[in-house]
Amino acid sequence: MHPGPVPGHPPPPVHPQQYQRPPRVDWVATPPPSVPRHRPVVRRRIRYNGPPSYATPPRWGFPALIWRWQTSVPGGPGAGPSLVERLRITARPAQGVLWLLAGVAALAGFAEAWRYVLLVRSRHGALDAGTVRLSDTLVVGASLMAMVVAVVAVVLTLWWLYVARGAAAEHAGQKPGRPDWQVLLWLVIPGLNLLVAGSMVAELEHAVLGRGLLERPRPGRLVLGWWAAWVVSGVLFGVTVLWGLRDGVQAMADGVVLHALTDLAAAVVAALSALVIRRMTVLLAPIDPDKVRRLRVVKVVGAPEVTRAPRPASAKR
Repeated sequence: MHPGPVPGHPPPPVHPQQYQRPPRVDWVATPPPSVPRHRPVVRRRIRYNGPPSYATPPRWGFPALIWRWQTSVPGGPGAGPSLVERLRITARPAQGVLWLLAGVAALAGFAEAWRYVLLVRSRHGALDAGTVRLSDTLVVGASLMAMVVAVVAVVLTLWWLYVARGAAAEHAGQKPGRPDWQVLLWLVIPGLNLLVAGSMVAELEHAVLGRGLLERPRPGRLVLGWWAAWVVSGVLFGVTVLWGLRDGVQAMADGVVLHALTDLAAAVVAALSALVIRRMTVLLAPIDPDKVRRLRVVKVVGAPEVTRAPRPASAKR
């Protein structure tokens, strides 16, 4: 039994034999037996045997075409024009036919106004047969032409509206609020189309301008003017059709005036429709590639000279 340390004196020295080191422990990490062991991957050396050879000439290869966009390659995944290009394609004939309809309708309105003037003059005397025949020919010809052009204009306008709704939805990153069949049905029902057409054009303008979904569509001045002209034209057309069921000389004279006003209102609607189509198309497709002026560099003035590294003496040329 060894005595303990005495207070005030240093502890006694420890003999080296009395000190024992702790045993050495080596930690070895091994995977559990349930884990499968992966064999080392042996990479094989690929021996080059020369270019490939074929028993017959191969039939695959690149098409014999110049470089172009992928959407222009026939049979490609995105073959066909985009919605913006289709919008430009449909807008041109629609605008042209609408302006033609505006001119023909104005001519029909002028013919009806001339007939009314002849009716007023006939109260004081007989009219020339040639003048009356010319007036009747002008009224009938202009009316028939206006009807034919109006049918073509309606078809082209509906086609443009279908493409414009898709392009506007793609531009705004959202789906159209109404299906296409519902839009077509509401536009062809008489009476209902006077109210629905303006709201649809206002919704189209709202989507074209990229306004929010929760924001209420507020039509611009052009759309409001077109809507008002469209309603007035529809009301005049209905009144003219109903007025034509009356008998009497005065009813016939009033019918001539109503026909003239209806034709002039149709001309205004056609002109405003062409302007609306032009505005929507410009907003969705602002750059027309056919109207872009291509430039070519002819001469450069004031550019710094290009410095070249000196040719080494060992170069052959």
